[in-house]
Amino acid sequence: MKLLDQIPLVVLIAATVFMLGAPFVPEPHLVEKLRMLGEGRLTRPLDIFDVFWHLLPALLLALKLVRAKGKPPA
Repeated sequence: MKLLDQIPLVVLIAATVFMLGAPFVPEPHLVEKLRMLGEGRLTRPLDIFDVFWHLLPALLLALKLVRAKGKPPA
């Protein structure tokens, strides 16, 4: 958790926005993979890894915000 505390919030926000939208053209991978999940076609390990890879910065951002909520402002 020390490593997470050292990552600036701005960096995590930028990484989250970038990874949720990448690649921007023709459509984000996450949109494609969520569509595949809804259709029951998300079965290949590479596709499942891709979902987790694109959601990782969002998960880290959420963890950082939850941890920061319990801390007094500096």
